Amino acid sequence: MLGAEISIMEYFTEQNIELLLERFRSLGPLPGILLTFLKSFVPPLPTIMIVGANAAIYGLWLGFLYSWIGLVTGSFLTFWLFRKASDTPFIQRWAVRPKVRMAMVWAQRNGFSFVFLLSMLPIGPFVVINMAAGLTRMPTVSFAAAVTLGKGVMVFCVSYIGMHLSEFIAQPVKLIGVALFIAASIWLNRRLQAYFTSSAAVASEPSNTME
Repeated sequence: MLGAEISIMEYFTEQNIELLLERFRSLGPLPGILLTFLKSFVPPLPTIMIVGANAAIYGLWLGFLYSWIGLVTGSFLTFWLFRKASDTPFIQRWAVRPKVRMAMVWAQRNGFSFVFLLSMLPIGPFVVINMAAGLTRMPTVSFAAAVTLGKGVMVFCVSYIGMHLSEFIAQPVKLIGVALFIAASIWLNRRLQAYFTSSAAVASEPSNTME
């Protein structure tokens, strides 16, 4: 499994993604939308590279739109599937795993803010977020609003960087800002997960005591 993920990461370089999009550009927006859509089902796919490549190939606004549609649609479909299948034996066995249970507690306690804040980051456990929200039967309208807004912020930032990548390369000083943006996203993602984890621990204390 790990070997397959490494192979995917090795193939999906920014150059290869742009060549792929250029090759199938005759299909219109479908390649750009499909690649970002698949992110919800193939976690190893690099969000930053795909969104940046969309902006480089289609332009800032169309690239933003295609990436946003793909990510939001994929997130919503994952949420909907797990919401519908939450009572099946297979999903129930999967839901008792420690990491999944923790994410479900995050979603139950924080709802909109949990999905919105983590959706704004270009790096994070997006698939788990969508699944946990579906398993806890988070209100559909709240999930849709949180994902739509959060992904919109993230996609625009990454699209802008991808669209102006040549400028960043020509002026290495600007690359520091890009590096800081990515580093800040990773740091903030970990801080938010730590916050939600502590909230989940506090929430589980009463039930543990009662048992």
